[in-house]
Amino acid sequence: MYKNNWEKFFDKEADFYLEEPFTKYTKEEIEFLLKELNLPVGSKILDIGCGVGRHSIELAKRGYKVVGIDISQRMIEKARKRAQEEGVEVVFIKVDATEYKCFEEFDAVICLCEGAFSLIGSNDDPLEHDLMILKNIYDSLKPGGKVVLTALSALSRIKNTSNEMINKGIFDPDTMTFLEEIETPDGERISIIERVYAPTELHIMFRMIGFNIKAVWGGTAGRWRKRKVDLDDIEIMVIAEKPF
Repeated sequence: MYKNNWEKFFDKEADFYLEEPFTKYTKEEIEFLLKELNLPVGSKILDIGCGVGRHSIELAKRGYKVVGIDISQRMIEKARKRAQEEGVEVVFIKVDATEYKCFEEFDAVICLCEGAFSLIGSNDDPLEHDLMILKNIYDSLKPGGKVVLTALSALSRIKNTSNEMINKGIFDPDTMTFLEEIETPDGERISIIERVYAPTELHIMFRMIGFNIKAVWGGTAGRWRKRKVDLDDIEIMVIAEKPF
């Protein structure tokens, strides 16, 4: 029994995930992350929405201790198999990011490429779902620990939105959510909900939880660098720190 359609979609997507074009920049993304996080080898990193473990496994290869969590059992199974094949040790756990409670503190947390944040289940509160994830991230970090998170950008998405889409229920401006149908690799069409953000809203949410914002950058895969978010960015990257 699936918790929501995102879990169902990712179970079906697991075998094909690494064929997606946005997954082709893993090493470049890891180089960027390590420069931003500035962590000594051996530090503990939590990867939320880890998928098949492309960031987790690459970080483990560099000597970091990594825990990866994901809502999809099939993604977790693929991640475990890949880690074994690559000869690295990563702890992978199947759990919803809104429900994850850690029993250790991490030096850093990553939540990237629509792994959990911005992905709303049909029974989820669109205004509470991502706040719950942020709270769990905050609780998972050591004082002084950093989080790097990407969220779907409203700036690019709304450019192609119309009043007709509002009237049809495809876009809800009250919750900043889009209701769409996507096709799984086996041809099934399922409904999904995505939450989009403006940079100012992310600033407010992170501050509400207690984080200090260090930077907000354009977060589209393949374009990660220290630059302002532009109107073509699919995602926004937030780098924040838990105060000492």
